[in-house]
Amino acid sequence: MKQLLKLHLIMLLLITSSCMAQTTIYMIGDSTMANKKNPETNPEHGWGQVLPNYVADGVTVDNRAVNGRSSRSFIGEGRWDSVLETLKAGDFVFIQFGHNDQKFKSPDRYTNPHVTYRHNLIKFVEETRAKGATPILFSSIVRRNFNEYGTLVDTHGEYPLEVRLVAMEYDVPFIDLQYFTEHLEESYGVENSKKLHLHFEPGEHPYYKEGKHDDTHLSKLGANEVAKLAVSELKRNVSSVEKYLK
Repeated sequence: MKQLLKLHLIMLLLITSSCMAQTTIYMIGDSTMANKKNPETNPEHGWGQVLPNYVADGVTVDNRAVNGRSSRSFIGEGRWDSVLETLKAGDFVFIQFGHNDQKFKSPDRYTNPHVTYRHNLIKFVEETRAKGATPILFSSIVRRNFNEYGTLVDTHGEYPLEVRLVAMEYDVPFIDLQYFTEHLEESYGVENSKKLHLHFEPGEHPYYKEGKHDDTHLSKLGANEVAKLAVSELKRNVSSVEKYLK
C-alpha cells in the first residue's frame, strides 16, 4: 500500500513538473527586448535577454525579439508565423513594438500608429488567443532624452497610446513600461541615467574601442532594471502569469 501511494506521488510530481516545463513565455519585439551577441563581453543587453533570471524553474523564455524590427517587419519576415508554429495553450506572448514602427524613412518597417500598427497589435492578440495562449501588451520603454532643462521628453508620439487603446478594447493585460521607465530614468537623474544605457568614451571599453553614446539601448544594469519593473507589474496585475515568476 505504501509503495502504491509512493508511486502515485511520484507520478503526480512528474505530471506537475511536465506541465510547468511546457509553459513558454514568448517575447516578440525590438532591440530593447532582444538577446545580444557575445553577452559575456558585450555591454548591451535587452530586457528579454535577462528575463530568464526572474522566471520560475521549468519555465522557458523564448525570446524572439530582434534588433531593428517593427510590428510590420516582424510579420513580413515570417517571424510571427514561426512563433505560431510552436505556440500552444497555456503559453504567454509578451508583445512590445513601437521604436521601429516610427521609422518613416523605412517603408518595410513604418506603420501609422492608428492604422497598421493598431491592426498588427490586434493580429498578435487574436492569433495568440486562437492558440489558447495569453497575450500581454507592453508599451515601449523610453529613450534617455533629457532636454537642456533636465526634463525627460517623450519620443514615441502616439504609439504607446494605441497600445493602451488596443489593451482596453480587447481586454488584454497591459504593462505600461513607458510610464515605469520614465520614472526609472528620472530617479537616476540626467547623468547617472547614462549607466542604464551605453555611454563610453573612446578607449573606455574594449567592446567599443571608438566609444559609444546610445540613449535607446540598455546596458546590463538597465536591462535588469527594466526586467524587474516588468516582473513586478506582471505579478501585481496579471494573476495568470504570477506563478511563473520569481
